[in-house]
Amino acid sequence: MQKKQDHPPPEELALPGSQPADRGAPGLDSLDLDILRALGADGRLTNKALASRLGVAESTCAYRVRSLRDRGVIVGTSVQVDVASLGFPLQAVIKVRLGSHDQQHVTTLYDALVEAPGVLQALHVAGEDDFHLLVAVADPEALRDLVLEHVTVHPVVRSTETQLVFERRKGRGVL
Repeated sequence: MQKKQDHPPPEELALPGSQPADRGAPGLDSLDLDILRALGADGRLTNKALASRLGVAESTCAYRVRSLRDRGVIVGTSVQVDVASLGFPLQAVIKVRLGSHDQQHVTTLYDALVEAPGVLQALHVAGEDDFHLLVAVADPEALRDLVLEHVTVHPVVRSTETQLVFERRKGRGVL
């Protein structure tokens, strides 16, 4: 016996003329992509405002957003903080190179790096470097201390290179 669905699947809710997404987004149609674009531009939109902007019923919009969350397409919401206004005006990228690539050492280091004070983002990358850290600190001395006390202190770290960030801009994204 099949369980009755409360709402039709996304393909049955498509607006006239909407097409399935063709950019490697299985199960997403143009309404889903429009929702993602709108929330990406302003994650504080209420369901009512989002539905009005997209020209769909509030119930359809709420169902679609819930479905995007349930399917793991929308994975959370966050607040963007101006770290300079909190007393951390100096941003830098710290490139980390390892001497050993043993999985346990890499995992242990990665776990430690994301917990280091001032680390905004840690990327495990391919190429000459193994990690790129985006950090925000109060001053050059705090940057030096971060590198010495939280990065190079790990025996697996072979070397680091630090680059100051002059300016940061948000990219267009994939949508």
